[in-house]
Amino acid sequence: MDDDTTLIGEGVVLETAPASIGLRTAGAIIDAFAIGLVYVGSFLALAEILPESLDLAAMSAAVLVHALAVFIGIPIAVETATRGRSLGKWATGVRIVRDDGGPIAFRQAFVRGLMGFFDLWMTAGGLALISALVTKRAKRVGDVLAGTYALKERAAKSPHAPLVMPVALASWAATADVRRMPDGLALTARQFLSRAPRLNPASRAQHGADLGARVAAYVSPHPPEGTHPEQLIAAALVIRRDREYARGVEHQRLDSEIADAVHRLPHGVPEVL
Repeated sequence: MDDDTTLIGEGVVLETAPASIGLRTAGAIIDAFAIGLVYVGSFLALAEILPESLDLAAMSAAVLVHALAVFIGIPIAVETATRGRSLGKWATGVRIVRDDGGPIAFRQAFVRGLMGFFDLWMTAGGLALISALVTKRAKRVGDVLAGTYALKERAAKSPHAPLVMPVALASWAATADVRRMPDGLALTARQFLSRAPRLNPASRAQHGADLGARVAAYVSPHPPEGTHPEQLIAAALVIRRDREYARGVEHQRLDSEIADAVHRLPHGVPEVL
């Protein structure tokens, strides 16, 4: 796997693109500007409500608590409530997720917010930038400690070409059956078909033959002798897709019939409008 893929708990590989340093920097600048405005506005409000009789120690404590609440408390609360979003991340199409691709919770947001006070504010972003340059997925110190990274949600349009049944296998596919194929194998086969034109010819032939043999184990009867592995893979995926779609449509029809029967009034009971 590379930095653009994530292996989730079910053993399925998902394509996930980490946010670039440029996107993260742009989002951090927006967040810093927004938090700065909140800090200035709330500080002016605090100055108005604090009694003049407070001594210097109490005044200093109030200012410190206010600063910690704004620069640490607000980021933690926002990321916890939005599951990894903030104003800057929303504007740049970025979300903070766990290393396994799942949504973050309070624990991850707390570690990120606490460390953000040091690697973002105390060093003017310098420490976060250095960490992003030397770590995979451009992680800042808070991400390394929290086990998170920034996911680019507004990724480029999927490069997957439409799945089309090869003409030479159309008659065979009409009677062929594809057993339940592991999701990981299906995803690997789908990614291979999309990337095949960009692969080295020798590597493409080798990977195609290996995947074709693995897919053929779930196909019955086997395709005609001499079928190209990529055609077999495409045909098997089309059969699988169409079967799953037909099954989904049938489930919707049955659910609709059951819902109608459940909500239908008993015989002889008039409907009251």
